[in-house]
Amino acid sequence: MYDRVYSLVTFLHHFSLILNKKLTFVADILITLIMKIIGKHFLRLALLLAVLPLKAQQPKQGMVIPLTADAASTLTVYLPDQPSGRAVVALPGGGYTHLAINKEGHDWAPFFNQRGIAFFVLKYRMPHGNPSLPVDDAEKAIRMVRDSALSWHINPYDVGIMGFSAGGHLASVVSTRAAFDARPNFSLLFYPVISLDRKAAYSRSAGAFFGDKVEDKAAIEAYSTDRQVRSHLTPEAAIFLANDDKVITPLANGVAYYSAMRRKRNNCALYVYPHGGHGFGYSSSFPYHQQLLNDLSTWLEKHKSVSPQAIRVACIGNSITDGAGIDMSETEGYPAVLHKLLGNGYNVRNFGVSARTLLSRGDYPYVKELAWRDAQAFNPNVVVLKLGTNDSKPENWQYGADFEHDLLAMVDTLQSLPTRPVIYLATPIPAFKPTWNINDSVIANAIIPIIRKVARKRRCKIIDLHTAFAPYGKLMQTDGIHPTAEGAAKMAEIIRESICQK
Repeated sequence: MYDRVYSLVTFLHHFSLILNKKLTFVADILITLIMKIIGKHFLRLALLLAVLPLKAQQPKQGMVIPLTADAASTLTVYLPDQPSGRAVVALPGGGYTHLAINKEGHDWAPFFNQRGIAFFVLKYRMPHGNPSLPVDDAEKAIRMVRDSALSWHINPYDVGIMGFSAGGHLASVVSTRAAFDARPNFSLLFYPVISLDRKAAYSRSAGAFFGDKVEDKAAIEAYSTDRQVRSHLTPEAAIFLANDDKVITPLANGVAYYSAMRRKRNNCALYVYPHGGHGFGYSSSFPYHQQLLNDLSTWLEKHKSVSPQAIRVACIGNSITDGAGIDMSETEGYPAVLHKLLGNGYNVRNFGVSARTLLSRGDYPYVKELAWRDAQAFNPNVVVLKLGTNDSKPENWQYGADFEHDLLAMVDTLQSLPTRPVIYLATPIPAFKPTWNINDSVIANAIIPIIRKVARKRRCKIIDLHTAFAPYGKLMQTDGIHPTAEGAAKMAEIIRESICQK
């Protein structure tokens, strides 16, 4: 408001000089009126200044920032002298009844700050049967750290979450269930509660979290986070626990989360120490304290981050993008290989979901998936959209008349993003066998012409994978539909050539 007022006054002053007329009085009158308005609304302006976004503040070391109006939830800030850009938000445990906020929170600050990592300790509200209270606090903390990235010297694409026991459960809830902007980039889980089935979990945690819904099967399913892990969308994790933990059974909790991550082909590390029980936190009495610090330090060192200035590339597609049949598709699927080929100046993300169709009336429409929402929230600079293989099935192609409309809708949605991304429409690779009723004739003669038509209409670029990949039938899995790891690497090479063309 003040900038606009100043500009208007300046304009009037210069205009009076140009015309050699005394219009200064006009500016004086305008200023007088404005000052009356400001005076009238002074209290409102004062309140506005008082609640300016916290991201504009440079906190003092150990500064406590309230996250709720009553300060029931707070975030304590520890910033390093030489920031690396990485940040970690710690969630202490305590069975959802209290917080072990020192050994599972503040005591860790020097460890992280010495490594250039900004460290935050969240005091979250106890649920008392209302899970949304601690979950909202944790999500708000992640958002605040990202929103404050510039002033706190943080890379918003390198924000991790760290949780202990019940805090580990809360960290895993945010990692598996939060919206894209509140989901961390990595998770550090110490002897975490994962299952809220009272047969497997620490019953006090489940009771405090759910209250009278402690036996609600739907709630147990939703918040037992080993059941909520998703390929590519759940962030990489490192889990630390003791084999003799008698409070939180490792097999049903920390090990179960690792197993779920591995089944979904996500990157995950599991550190199991022979002795130490439960709740060791930063305690030097833990028999493997120094080894724990060394292991964590090495993991953090090897976990590379992407530059906030990197060109963001969203790979959208079905099981071929997802990397079905490739054991570790998170590192060997075509998007992962593409990331390596493009180099550090790019941030390539895999938003592939197996069995999905472009057709909104298909059996499994892609646009109904979390991956589609995440791809938009990623705000990409470049999109590689490769759908159509599953649409060729007779049960889906009966709605083929909608294909152009549905593809246009997806393209229009992507082109309306703030980044106005460059969109590459990739034709499906050949179906070398008619497995699962996938029909290569429909792909070649019906689907690809529509893809080309939409590309012309919306000025998208084409990557003709159907032609370029045709000579590589030997790089397919036995189903003739999905490429092997070598085939995925060849796809990445073809796509890279298109993206890097001037």
